[in-house]
Amino acid sequence: MQDNRVISGQALSDEENLDVNIRPINLADYIGQDKVKENIAIFIAAARERAESLDHVLLSGPPGLGKTTLANIVANEIGKPIRKTSGPAIERPGDLAAIMTNLEPGEILFIDEIHRLNRSVEEIMYPAMEDFVIDIVIGKGPAARTLRLDLPPFTLIGATTRPGLLSSPLRDRFGINCRLDFYGIEELATIINRAARILKIAIDTQGAYEIARRSRGTPRVANRLLRRVADYALIKGQGKIDEELALLALEMMEIDHLGLDNLDIMILESIIGKFAGGPVGLETLAASVSEETDTISDVYEPYLLKMGMIQKTPRGRVATERAYKHLGYTVAGTAQPDLNFET
Repeated sequence: MQDNRVISGQALSDEENLDVNIRPINLADYIGQDKVKENIAIFIAAARERAESLDHVLLSGPPGLGKTTLANIVANEIGKPIRKTSGPAIERPGDLAAIMTNLEPGEILFIDEIHRLNRSVEEIMYPAMEDFVIDIVIGKGPAARTLRLDLPPFTLIGATTRPGLLSSPLRDRFGINCRLDFYGIEELATIINRAARILKIAIDTQGAYEIARRSRGTPRVANRLLRRVADYALIKGQGKIDEELALLALEMMEIDHLGLDNLDIMILESIIGKFAGGPVGLETLAASVSEETDTISDVYEPYLLKMGMIQKTPRGRVATERAYKHLGYTVAGTAQPDLNFET
């Protein structure tokens, strides 16, 4: 499910190479997520002191918060190479076996979207993560036999946007569990200023702040908006981003001061205007805005929930008082959320 909105937290097809230049390469340059940084720094130092490989790491959180960047930083801090793949790319147990048997001692294996691993692939990871061995079945039927291969000590870093989809046996084998949360406006403004210096984009403090507060708490969105506003400044302005120019550019892209775009507004308008503020079921809501249910629940809802625009109840989604005020509606006295969740 690809979300191509300018405020999407997912990486767009043309951004990977552009983002490499502005990604930090060590913990000192990594902005935000202070508790996660502190913990990882301690674990890396302890592993280095014991001359052992770092314990397996699970990075979870919404897309665009820096999970892949943090994995690269861990590799740089340890001083070991990193090998990258993704859950959907590993289709058969033999694919994973081929990757793992070619690892060097202490090397890091990074699996993005680890929650999308096939169950058959996942099962051969258990002994690999615990005992650094891998069991391969050779042949079929009565003649089948198991071949056990020893693996060098390695560190698995898994990244997921949906930790709830991980099976308990897999999740329990990660010794270090780090949850990345949305960034504050000040942190995003610092990230934008740093990226602007690297990309040689002229921007002042107010311009960076205006972009930051519309970036949905996500560094990837902040860097993307910076480039789009810089394009606007190059053509419509004098090349420098100030508060006034940033406002004009972001209004042109239909992104309001809370980071909501026209699709977010459409969802809120539908709940309030068509369903009297709710509650409305997910399938009904998706049909009313012509979107897939998975797209609503995975792409739009997390930020609307974070901003307090909607609430999830047993009977469906309900627009909050803040949503009414944001859209300029009078708060309906009958549209009160039912918070008595069923057990």
